[in-house]
Amino acid sequence: MKLGIVGGSGLYALPGLKAGHRHAQETPWGWPSDALVEGEIAGLPVAFLPRHGAGHRLLPSEINYRANVAALKARGCTALLSLSACGSFTEALPPGSLAIPHQIVDRTHGRAASFFGGGIVAHVSLADPVVADFAGIVGAAAADCGIPAVAGGTYLAIDGPRFQTRAESRLARAQGLDVVGMTAMPEAALCREAEMAYALAAFVTDFDSWRDGAVTTAEVLAVMQANSRAAENLVAAVCARLAYAPLVGPGAEGWANALDHAIVTPRAHWPAEAAAHVRAIAPRLFA
Repeated sequence: MKLGIVGGSGLYALPGLKAGHRHAQETPWGWPSDALVEGEIAGLPVAFLPRHGAGHRLLPSEINYRANVAALKARGCTALLSLSACGSFTEALPPGSLAIPHQIVDRTHGRAASFFGGGIVAHVSLADPVVADFAGIVGAAAADCGIPAVAGGTYLAIDGPRFQTRAESRLARAQGLDVVGMTAMPEAALCREAEMAYALAAFVTDFDSWRDGAVTTAEVLAVMQANSRAAENLVAAVCARLAYAPLVGPGAEGWANALDHAIVTPRAHWPAEAAAHVRAIAPRLFA
């Protein structure tokens, strides 16, 4: 297998990537956030992409999520490990710890959230957006590295770029959500449409604003710098485990054949341009 790795805030390169070379990959949805860096980590083929681009120049709502996922799929990736920073709604996840959520609540708005449209309609199942087997590997890798981690729970996806008000934060905490970030959606949904396994590794930088005090960018950046080394170690450990035991589908979530029963429009009615888009994310349908 080949692993796509998307680095979030604070992670713009992977020093452990061997024989890395940059590849500019255009897609039917435009260009991804940056050139992909391809190589190997612990013997596993990988492609790395900084989600916000070099120099952290893209807001969460400005990211071309479709191009990012499609570019990784075009380069042969069958799974995507999403690394990100997040705020915490629980004392069990203090700054410096790792959340490995299994569920996502999407409160983003206006983001291009599907590869479909333009004459082809599809409805993928996203009951379980994170692939449990993949998340289990991330959890085991965290234990290998001695990173304090909590597996399970729910990630709240918001638009940003501002941090939440205290009322918003306390409402989310009262609703039983665990962490908050700005990038897991539509990334997870697009991976399911592209028939790629998806897992989240969200490094906690702050307690959001439900506690007394306020979240500040300076404090978040300081914790992110400390988390970056842990993220690099986690990636190496995940790659080592996947090199030994590759992830295979379809899995309980059906990620590897998610489109088998999702496309509603009969093949005879597919417009040529829309069909070309489908081919870009699911070439197996045209084999």
